[in-house]
Amino acid sequence: MSDSFQRGMQVRREVLGDAHVDRAEAAKTDLDTPFQDLITNAAWGTVWAGDGISRRERSMITLALLAATKNFEEIPMHIRATARTGASRRDVLEAFQHVAIYAGVPCANHALKLARETFAQMDAQDPEDRR
Repeated sequence: MSDSFQRGMQVRREVLGDAHVDRAEAAKTDLDTPFQDLITNAAWGTVWAGDGISRRERSMITLALLAATKNFEEIPMHIRATARTGASRRDVLEAFQHVAIYAGVPCANHALKLARETFAQMDAQDPEDRR
């Protein structure tokens, strides 16, 4: 294993949590293992492991980009990650307001719907996740 892969796995676990990463690792197949290794190295071992901006800022940027590019499927995962990155619910709202202005209200509206649903699930599971 390369250093970036090991660092990527560490950062991935810190941001997404052990339970999420364990489920993802257990679900890997021969088909998608190279892809999972790629994102662990590149996304988590390089981008998310960088020290140029905080994890809070990375969360906000990631959520905004996912909404702006209509990649809604990953928004709940990254909303749950805010409990570990320090991005508050207000931060999420601010990020999606930028999306509304620069990428369109429908994108931001759908992203906010997903955020509300995910925060409600988080609140029901663990009141400590409230922000």
